[in-house]
Amino acid sequence: MPWSTSSRRQELPRDWAQIRRRVLRRDHYQCQQPGCNDQATDVDHVSDPDDHDDANLQSLCADHHRAKTLNEAQAAMAATRARARHPREQHPGLRR
Repeated sequence: MPWSTSSRRQELPRDWAQIRRRVLRRDHYQCQQPGCNDQATDVDHVSDPDDHDDANLQSLCADHHRAKTLNEAQAAMAATRARARHPREQHPGLRR
């Protein structure tokens, strides 16, 4: 995630640096994406981005973190577009 265009950093807890170090150590600085043997440099929220509990955090390499973030952003945009669509109206002759 490009921090320069995001407000996410301000949403993280004050002790994020310590949490991040703890999670990276817990995961032995290994990317937790199955099949990846790269060194983890990022700590990612597995699901809820506001839940900073260790159980919701995982270590990822930069490539997998970027890909996961992109997929989540695309899914959020698709959901927003779907909500914005108006339901198709039934033809007046078919209404009951």
